[in-house]
Amino acid sequence: MMAWRSRAGSWVAWSGATGAILPHPGAHRGFLLHHQQRCGFRKVAKRVEPKKEAEQGELVQKRGVAPPVEPPTPQLPKRSFRRLVKPLVFTVGFTGCSFGAAAIWQYESLKSRVQSYFDEVRADWLDKLRPQKHGDFRKQVNQWWNSLSEGQRTVTGIIASNALVFCCWRIPYLQRTMVRYFTSNPASKTLCWPMLLSTFSHYSLFHMAANMYVLWSFSSSIVNMMGREQFLAMYLSAGVISTFVSYVCKTATGRLGPSLGASGAIMTVLAAVCTKMPEAKLAIIFLPMYTFTAGNALKTIVALDTAGLIMGWRFFDHAAHLGGALFGIWYVLYGHELIWKNREPLVKIWHNFRTRGPGSSSGSGGDGSI
Repeated sequence: MMAWRSRAGSWVAWSGATGAILPHPGAHRGFLLHHQQRCGFRKVAKRVEPKKEAEQGELVQKRGVAPPVEPPTPQLPKRSFRRLVKPLVFTVGFTGCSFGAAAIWQYESLKSRVQSYFDEVRADWLDKLRPQKHGDFRKQVNQWWNSLSEGQRTVTGIIASNALVFCCWRIPYLQRTMVRYFTSNPASKTLCWPMLLSTFSHYSLFHMAANMYVLWSFSSSIVNMMGREQFLAMYLSAGVISTFVSYVCKTATGRLGPSLGASGAIMTVLAAVCTKMPEAKLAIIFLPMYTFTAGNALKTIVALDTAGLIMGWRFFDHAAHLGGALFGIWYVLYGHELIWKNREPLVKIWHNFRTRGPGSSSGSGGDGSI
């Protein structure tokens, strides 16, 4: 759930009170009435002419007292689609770099897998020869880490990053930096990097706990389906793409304001799993007795976010939710074939670059396909 954060600026108006500076016209009214009674006749009070009022105004200005001023009107941030050109270029470039880096990472992982296997066998053999230490904290941590699935180990780094950013929000000295770089706002001066960094940013503990629980629950399914390299590329790209969709909708509707949270990227993960396995059974953590299919859950979430976007609900960033969900559906149906399965030319280029050197054969580049 991607929470919205906005600031309502209050304007304080002040005015110079001339009555507190200048003598009141009736300040000596009691003295005048007493004098009139003693003399036996009534003296007509003097009228203040407009010229004297103008002179009083000039006197106020000479004494340095500011005249009454009207409260300033708040300036609304300008909304222009031209400002979205740079975020669009950043979204396309970052997505391409993410999947390219993931392809190279997978190549390096496959290349070192054999050596890692022998290293693990040697480590297990040495552990059997060494005397067992009871209560060793490091060993307990290693046992816990090895008991996790590959998907859970993959998202552990993401969860740790979110927890670190959450702690940074509690440091008053970093508040200005956090607002500038870790909240996405189309009216901000900084537009590009917050599209990525806000994906790891949560201000509310409940918000972060809910998002990380969903990510942890779907981690095994999504990593088994895609592999950790492709999953991380899709997750990071989903955060940027969902934020760009939020930028477009905020600019179109004029509802500018900051957003933060990993909901857009997590919606991509949820939508990808539900699209790939629509008959899988899901349940709510607080109501485990009620189950429903993944396909129905995805339809319900998309319908709610669509209604929230149309009706202008401000509690969640429904545009980012929809952008993440649509990207997840598209990637499972078309993106995997279009992007990931066409990575072979890039991998061959990287393979030739890695194997090029003195003593390497000219035909060694033919083994670059994965």
